[in-house]
Amino acid sequence: MSDSLVIIPTYNEKENIENIINMVFSLNKPFDLLIVEDNSPDGTAAIVKSLIKKYPDQLFIEERKGKLGLGTAYIHGFRWALQRNYQYIFEMDADFSHNPHDLIKLYEAASKGADLVVGSRYITGVNVVNWPMGRVLMSYYASSYVRFITRMKVRDTTAGFVCYKRRLLEAIDLERIKFVGYAFQIEMKYTAWKLGFIVKEVPIIFTDRTEGTSKMNKGIFKEAIFGVISLRIRGLLGRIKPVSR
Repeated sequence: MSDSLVIIPTYNEKENIENIINMVFSLNKPFDLLIVEDNSPDGTAAIVKSLIKKYPDQLFIEERKGKLGLGTAYIHGFRWALQRNYQYIFEMDADFSHNPHDLIKLYEAASKGADLVVGSRYITGVNVVNWPMGRVLMSYYASSYVRFITRMKVRDTTAGFVCYKRRLLEAIDLERIKFVGYAFQIEMKYTAWKLGFIVKEVPIIFTDRTEGTSKMNKGIFKEAIFGVISLRIRGLLGRIKPVSR
């Protein structure tokens, strides 16, 4: 068993899932991998299950009854990880927008003291490939908006390529995490920051998917825009507290 678990939520990722799994397991550092599968009609789950025979005790799948949202998929994965002895828990997309080789970079930063490591598109400029300019600007200024509202010192607030130390996830009351889209990523970072944990950004290059279909929609952006204001209010009212045990 590795000390590190990579969580990948999936919905209709048959074009990417086998390649991403094989690449994670080809890295020099061993990682375990949990696929949180939301009942994809394209047969993603069957591909994962066929690969479990190749990677026993390294590859796992949790199947849910339907498309329940990114945030709930990760929280499902966090709970699964905390029931086991993983010390480093990663979020990563299935579509190769996050380079699996950068898992090593995130792990090294966490092992040197950071509690939350963010694979950042914006810490050294704008490191995005294959996005139209309009989407680049929207993402970049969305992070600027989040920083302005929350006062959080994170450049890439909506980043979905991150590593959590176990002690951070144990301190967060996951029942109180409310958002399911990109606002989930903001809420987790803001909560870690408000609780006083060490947050570090490391530069990555984000490459837009070449296979499969994007899950972006207007509702996700709306949740992020208005959710940030509610996060700030909760922070000002002192409602973000570590879980009591």
